[in-house]
Amino acid sequence: MNNPSTPVTDITTSIQDGVVAAVKSLYDHDTAAAQVNISTTRKEYEGDFSVVVFPYTRVAKKKPEAIANDIGNYLVAHLPELTSFNVIKGFLNLVLDKSFWNKFLLNVAMQEDFGKGAAKNSTVMVEFSSPNTNKPLHLGHVRNILLGWACTQILEKAGYKVIKSQIVNDRGIAVCKTMLAWQKFANGATPASTNTKGDKFVGSYYVRFAKEIAAEYAAWQDTAVGQKVFAELGKEGQSAADFFKSYKDKYFNDYSVLGKEAKALLLQWEANDPAVVALWKKMNNWVYEGFEVTYNALGVSFDKLYYESNTYLLGKDMIQKGLDQDVFQQEGKRVFIDLEDKKLGVKTVLKSDGTSTYTSQDIGTARLRYEDFGMDKVVYVVGDEQNNHFQVLFEILKQLGEPYAAGLHHLSYGMVDLPTGRMKSREGTVVDADDLIAEVIEEARKGTEERGDVGAFSEEEQTAIIQQIGKAALKYFIVKVNPKKRMVFDPKESVDMQGNTGPYIQNAYVRSKAVLHKVGQADIALAAQYLDIKPVEQEILITLHSYPGLIQNAAEQYDPSIIASFAYDLAKLYHKFYHDHQIMRAESPEAKAFRLAVSQTTAQVLKSSMQLLGIEMPKRM
Repeated sequence: MNNPSTPVTDITTSIQDGVVAAVKSLYDHDTAAAQVNISTTRKEYEGDFSVVVFPYTRVAKKKPEAIANDIGNYLVAHLPELTSFNVIKGFLNLVLDKSFWNKFLLNVAMQEDFGKGAAKNSTVMVEFSSPNTNKPLHLGHVRNILLGWACTQILEKAGYKVIKSQIVNDRGIAVCKTMLAWQKFANGATPASTNTKGDKFVGSYYVRFAKEIAAEYAAWQDTAVGQKVFAELGKEGQSAADFFKSYKDKYFNDYSVLGKEAKALLLQWEANDPAVVALWKKMNNWVYEGFEVTYNALGVSFDKLYYESNTYLLGKDMIQKGLDQDVFQQEGKRVFIDLEDKKLGVKTVLKSDGTSTYTSQDIGTARLRYEDFGMDKVVYVVGDEQNNHFQVLFEILKQLGEPYAAGLHHLSYGMVDLPTGRMKSREGTVVDADDLIAEVIEEARKGTEERGDVGAFSEEEQTAIIQQIGKAALKYFIVKVNPKKRMVFDPKESVDMQGNTGPYIQNAYVRSKAVLHKVGQADIALAAQYLDIKPVEQEILITLHSYPGLIQNAAEQYDPSIIASFAYDLAKLYHKFYHDHQIMRAESPEAKAFRLAVSQTTAQVLKSSMQLLGIEMPKRM
């Protein structure tokens, strides 16, 4: 299908500019276009867009209804796209000429990159995933990864240059615990010898260490030393069980044999002991191989990887700079910053033994990234349990005068639960990412078999379709929730073909493509003559028209759920349109051409919006 058409400007922008001009002309008052509140007219009233005029009562010294009539008359006189207006309780409802929508539709149908924002002279780095090398990626990582990836795609579509990065937490006591467990209990086993994915293999030894030290601790509690510690330090009336529950960290540091060995490994690693470093590299490589499999399954990649083993000593030069500038204070070797006036307390950036903290590492890593890429903004995709850490970090970087400090954002997200409850990685009860992906794909397979949707396809086609449906179910269910909200992921609910799900939206896409496939090549020029636009057709057009603005909004708020909501609304409208109106047997050639154009544009924009969420559209379902 093809038909050249004249480009159509964003009508909401034209209306906002028109209101600015009207307020200036009528009331000699300057206002900004961004402050003009415009929305879609409610269904029960006539109109396409509505303008809120209440903000102008002070300058106009009139009632809202009178102001709405003044501005309405001005806009109709100056904007050729408007035919009339009406006023309801101070809201100005604007009616567009039907020909505007025909031109808009044909223009959109011709644009493969509809919604793409103008190039911005701004670089954004998005840090996401950032796993630990002592355990596999799990459900919590999945939300992090999908939010991070969707943000990178939305930002790129909005016109930013985007750098996808992660920092891998590949060092520290947790890694050494895992290494020690492998040394003690693996008997030389490897991922290859056990036919186990590398990150799962290594993660099993993290769990093994936790079990072994729990057994060691339980036995120690009954020893003379353990009982003496309880007698001397236990509070009056406190049970032994409650005391030892709170004492386990102290036990690890002061009494544990396994703890002593793990800490010795960490010291050897920091001293660059060849044997320890060789084991560390070997086990980390097993993990990286496993991570890559999961990333490929989720369809994500990174432009730049940073490793904590290379960055954990960074930041000390910047801390010295901060001491020179009186940003930090020092007591002995301990360096700290007093942020009580910001209600952030006192934060240590170098410990009393002079060693780094996570804050000092992040200060140094932020500077390193800026030296590497000169970015204007950095988005840290990290769970909401780290809210305070990032508030402190951003304030420190601001006080240090870092050039990118004003562009720092913590994309804080809530945890993900399952219907069965919370997860605990140390106890090995975490739902790992690979198992979750497999489970959702299996739910998709069962659903398609029950419906008989793919029986006519080859086995290879069936597998590909079910994979696309399953991954869409997982990704959409995760990103449709506002990041700030905690959520429950239900694999069965995610594949529901009738709910607010990825497969439901995919089905609308496949349905619209099937219509186009049936008609083959067709000239949609006649669509320009179709003026009897039905309510659901107009709703689709208004929804399509909102797409570019929603992309910018989602980019500004770092919120992929805005795009997910848009895709669902558009899919729902198309299903209703398909049900309510004939397409192939439309009442006129003009109506048929128009509805084919609606189908083509809807398919194109559904595909585009879902791609922003990392979701592929199947050719058939």
